[in-house]
Amino acid sequence: MQDCNVTNIAHTNNMITIKTKKEIETLKEGGRRHAQILKEIAKEAVSGVSTKFLNDFAIKKIEEFGDRPAFLNYKPKGSMRPYPAALCVSVNDEIVHGIPNEKNRIIKDGDIVTFDLGLIHKDLITDAAITVGVGKISKEDKKLIKATREALKAAVNVAKEGNTTGDIGQAVQDIAEKYGFGIAEGLSGHGVGYSVHEDPYIPNIGVRGQGEKLVAGMVIAIEPMFTTGKGGIVLDKDGYTYKTKDASNAAHFEHTVAITDGKPVVLTE
Repeated sequence: MQDCNVTNIAHTNNMITIKTKKEIETLKEGGRRHAQILKEIAKEAVSGVSTKFLNDFAIKKIEEFGDRPAFLNYKPKGSMRPYPAALCVSVNDEIVHGIPNEKNRIIKDGDIVTFDLGLIHKDLITDAAITVGVGKISKEDKKLIKATREALKAAVNVAKEGNTTGDIGQAVQDIAEKYGFGIAEGLSGHGVGYSVHEDPYIPNIGVRGQGEKLVAGMVIAIEPMFTTGKGGIVLDKDGYTYKTKDASNAAHFEHTVAITDGKPVVLTE
């Protein structure tokens, strides 16, 4: 959504929140359900399926668990209208926030598709995203997906108490440079849990030791976004979808992670 992923746009809460151990356990159960739903959505992503169908499928699965979609009718600060879907479906050069039920796009063989989902379980929110290939995709897109997934893993590994948001950004940046991919400019992760978007800002470019200090009880969404191009972005006329400026393909992976006094806990695994 707009207010979390773009640098210099205010976050919803404007403050860092600390979750209790009980709340983190609730988020862990929500995250387990979340991961299962994303896995099932990915299986439905075949040539000929519409993005609207995938959005409707996501809503059905969320409701079967007795939970609620976090993105549907969510109105970020500064937006002209609420987000009209439960699932963000971004295809090829679309990086984030693609609207499935307006374009009713048909997915085809060779596409790469990102599914970004927010889930509310017992009033607490998790956020996660995956990128998948449809049918036979190019070697470059396979490499892009692999690199972005690897960046998420590297970033999670440094999400420890005492480290900083700059450590996370540096970890993501290192992987992008290793593979030679662009980083979507200004798009980032964020705090999450009580609201869809909370502080702190979690960058995908950073300097070790700089930024906010990570402390136990923080819950954050880490979400690297790589492109096969230079990383410049443009906002589509729908007001939500961010696309690559040079029409290059993009990949996006995201987990909700709890900071503890030991190892980070991936809640959406």
